[in-house]
Amino acid sequence: MDLVRHLRYFTVVAEELHFGNAAIRLGMAQPPLSQRIKRLEEELGVRLFDRSSRQVRLTEAGRLLLGEAREIVTRVDRLHELVRHGEGAVLKIGVPPDLAAVVIAGLVEGFRASHPEVRLAPAEIWTADQVSALAEGAIDVGVVRHPVSAPGLRFGPMLVQPQGVLLASGDPLAGRGEVHLADLAGRELLMPPREGEPGMHAEVLAECRRHGYVPAQVHQGAGLGLVLAGVAVAFGPKVEQPGLAWRPLLGSPLVCRVSTAWRAATTAVTGFSAVAVRTLKERAGMTDEGAAPVRRVSRRPGMLA
Repeated sequence: MDLVRHLRYFTVVAEELHFGNAAIRLGMAQPPLSQRIKRLEEELGVRLFDRSSRQVRLTEAGRLLLGEAREIVTRVDRLHELVRHGEGAVLKIGVPPDLAAVVIAGLVEGFRASHPEVRLAPAEIWTADQVSALAEGAIDVGVVRHPVSAPGLRFGPMLVQPQGVLLASGDPLAGRGEVHLADLAGRELLMPPREGEPGMHAEVLAECRRHGYVPAQVHQGAGLGLVLAGVAVAFGPKVEQPGLAWRPLLGSPLVCRVSTAWRAATTAVTGFSAVAVRTLKERAGMTDEGAAPVRRVSRRPGMLA
């Protein structure tokens, strides 16, 4: 068992005294959080919380542990900071696994040019995992999809990107100029994992239902193999690839909303956020929320260019 991580979970639940709120703050589902607290109680041989249908309270053992747990977590965080400073400044960032390679390259190049003294360490992780990683200090800043609900997070400017539909080139709809969501009836849909992008996942499916499209089946993944095979369709920015056809959606009902997110603002974090905004506009064709959309072609297909 990762004792430090479990103690970190314990301190958040102790501060919130509500498993649902603590799970949101940590960017995870409530059942796994409850299981980890139970595992910690089993490991320590004591009950840390009195749970009822109305409230959660610390037991005497829980109150005694809280101060020690906070000190341990703080010392571990400080140790990581000391090691990082000893090796040179490093900024740990999170990016969606389906972010196009050309965009990631732009982030690294742009940040290197403005902050040559800081090494950028990217990790490809979905939004929900980024929220947890930010809470745990595993990353310093992330590029996340909205909606995101996590107390304590601070966000950079909101950027938007209209989504079209990606089809196999042989699909009958590939010959149309625009596609209505209802035209996709009967087709299966490929989306990023629900656990990784819960807010966006729910929002997209709700909008599909509102416009008359209920997918026959929802597949989860980052690649476009199922679309190329004609098994499913997907939503995303415009791409050009043999075997694929991209068509705009009538009325632009689906929009991807993206921003940077962090907990502790530093010069490196705010500097990265500025670079990310510029890069996402230049290389992914995103625009400020409320501005007229600009359509561009990504150099590599993905759910998020």
